[in-house]
Amino acid sequence: MLSSIVFCLALSSIVQSSAVPPLNYGRRALRNLLGKRDFNTSSCLSEAAPTTSAPKANVWAQINPEDNLAVWNLLHDPASGLNLTHPDNATLTDNYVFWIDTLHTNKSSVLPYIDGDAAPPSKYARAIIFQGGKSSPDSQEYMIGPLPVSTQTSISRLDYIYNGGSGGSVPYNARYFDSKRSAATEPLISQTMQNISDITTALFGGVFYGRSDERSTLTYTSGDPQSFDGSQCFRSIMFRFPGTASYLTPLDFFLLIDCTGTDASHYYVKGFVTKERFFPTEGDLRAAFEAGELEVEFPQTRDQEWAMVNYKPELGFRDLEERFAPSTLEVGGKRYRLDKEQQYVEYMGWSFYMSYSRTLGLMFYDIKFKGERILYELSMQEAAAQYGGNQPKAANTVYHDTYYQLGTTLGTLVEGFDCPWGSTFWNVSYGSYNKTTVNEDAICIFEADMNFPLSRHRAGGSMPYGFSNLGTVKGAQLTVRSIATVGNYDYMFDYSFHIDGSLEVIVRASGYLQSSFYYPDQGKWGPRIYQATQGSLHDHVVTFKGDFDIVGSSNSLQISELKAVNVTQPWFPELGSFEQMEMEIYNMEQEAQLNYAPNNQAMYTVINPNATNAWGSPRGYRIVPGRSDIHLSTLNSPWSAKNSEFSKSHLAVSVQHDTEPLANSVQNINLPLKPQQDFSKFFDGESVDGEDIVVWFNLGMHHFTRSEDIPVTLYTEAYSSIVFAPQNFFDRAQDGDLLNRRWIEVDSETSELTYETYGVQFPTCAVEFTEPVEDIGGRVEF
Repeated sequence: MLSSIVFCLALSSIVQSSAVPPLNYGRRALRNLLGKRDFNTSSCLSEAAPTTSAPKANVWAQINPEDNLAVWNLLHDPASGLNLTHPDNATLTDNYVFWIDTLHTNKSSVLPYIDGDAAPPSKYARAIIFQGGKSSPDSQEYMIGPLPVSTQTSISRLDYIYNGGSGGSVPYNARYFDSKRSAATEPLISQTMQNISDITTALFGGVFYGRSDERSTLTYTSGDPQSFDGSQCFRSIMFRFPGTASYLTPLDFFLLIDCTGTDASHYYVKGFVTKERFFPTEGDLRAAFEAGELEVEFPQTRDQEWAMVNYKPELGFRDLEERFAPSTLEVGGKRYRLDKEQQYVEYMGWSFYMSYSRTLGLMFYDIKFKGERILYELSMQEAAAQYGGNQPKAANTVYHDTYYQLGTTLGTLVEGFDCPWGSTFWNVSYGSYNKTTVNEDAICIFEADMNFPLSRHRAGGSMPYGFSNLGTVKGAQLTVRSIATVGNYDYMFDYSFHIDGSLEVIVRASGYLQSSFYYPDQGKWGPRIYQATQGSLHDHVVTFKGDFDIVGSSNSLQISELKAVNVTQPWFPELGSFEQMEMEIYNMEQEAQLNYAPNNQAMYTVINPNATNAWGSPRGYRIVPGRSDIHLSTLNSPWSAKNSEFSKSHLAVSVQHDTEPLANSVQNINLPLKPQQDFSKFFDGESVDGEDIVVWFNLGMHHFTRSEDIPVTLYTEAYSSIVFAPQNFFDRAQDGDLLNRRWIEVDSETSELTYETYGVQFPTCAVEFTEPVEDIGGRVEF
């Protein structure tokens, strides 16, 4: 052996408990259950990363709790003229604040500051106010600033970032279906179901008298969209057995209601669906029931233990599984630096700022490698899902998860399982009315071994070693991770910064399927996965924004297509004309949505046409599709007609405009025919050759459901990725300056080895898991 490394992992006193605290207790409480390290005895798991100072203030950062409270107070000041009621006391016909968030800062205002000597741009908040008190009730978005609140602060309509024709206004019937609106429909649902309780008892052994009625043994859910254009509102309600895994115990019973307007006395039942049949009235349903036409062939289970994510001894025992699984450890100490106050990170030539919003979650800005900006912005824009089936809930469901404020669902990460031991954990916080809610340890940052060398070569030679020299470079990456649990799904977002200058974005999905009731003839929409449960076929499409600035903001998308051509070569006259491949290289001319070439026979590179490397090639970054880069399967569905245009292509390239910061609107889901934000309008024929361009790209998966989705979908299979890699950006590969390598030479005469470590030795350290001790880790609030 050339060298060795010693680790001591003594899992000495794991604290065990059957009780798990609520998620908002944070990782600290979770680790008290799992076993916590004693920092005094471990250098391997030292929690504190070295510090640095950001070159400029983080102008993209979320507004702080003080500004959130000040904005809340300003909105509720009678002098503002908004006539607001506190949400806790509001009704459908009141005006009240839905939420307050941070307004996207215009790029044109930021660049003079981060690249020059200009003053930092002003900060603004955005607020959605439900205006039920108007003669034509709606939801209106406002911008409030500059912040902090002063005599210079004003409140104005936030219209300029939306292109649907009504600015920040959304019709009442299309606005977010909050608890007020849900409560308004409850009497109709309860009374209707009470009227047919004898039918539901006979069919399913359950009844529904209301969510708060103790006699109810059923629960329900409804999907999106709930309107087409805002002129009407409807709910397609599916009943199911209650419990933690209610997503997996659907019943074959649907109630369709019309709930248009603010007057609940006008709401009415549109009909019932069961046995794949539609019954317009209760009388029609009862007649079929009494005729014996509604008998249930496959009774749904009430037992939900099979759907829990806990140990299942009935599956058997795996040899040696009682041993603790391998773990990623930063054994040499952390190799990244943090400015926690500015949410700024430096790692192996990389630097970037982080930000957060309640709708989008984590965002990255001013991403540089070796001092040169690669991306001005990298952010998730939407996580969409569209289902298929012959039942109202499946056939009519499209989700936009920003509608559910995806950023607020970033939950506590479990150390050693969700993230490696010793990761840096940061909190996220967001305004919740006039208070601030903190989700503890919702982001983790860690460096990990890639588990393969970054580069390697063994030059030929004779025995005994079989080589004359061998070089291998250790691979590593820094990952920033968050997991958003939006209803039934746990989306894992990874942003990995590789030491060669590549940047990888990965999305994984786990959690419960939104399932359907099983029918033998519905296999084309998914297989049977339990007693009376069918896995519902659906697409997940997660849209991202990549605002590239390659050596400045004048960029182009270069396309290099591989084509098969017929050629002749004089040194092979006997072949005549034969086929070979060559590249056709051109720059994209106009804004457009486009798909990857079949067989991946095209390379897409964001270049600066006016900047070349030492060899005369335009400097750029290549877009490398990874696993499962998809778009929506249905391009003309009425449920996603014009409100989901961002999900309908692999890539899209547009010119950057301050008026187009977001691909979607957070209330767009209920406007498929008349969207507040129509992404397709971004592409209006502008030139993208040598301009400040934005690349919108999609990750995701066609979810071909399977029995292995029980109890939850597995991250190994539900996985999608993309890589941005240097393409002639440098003059050579960026691995030669890495010390973590081994260079081995063989003396041709003596066969002796010389072994160069470049001064980087294997560390020796001990890691001991002991009884809980005080948490000394620093925390950052987003």
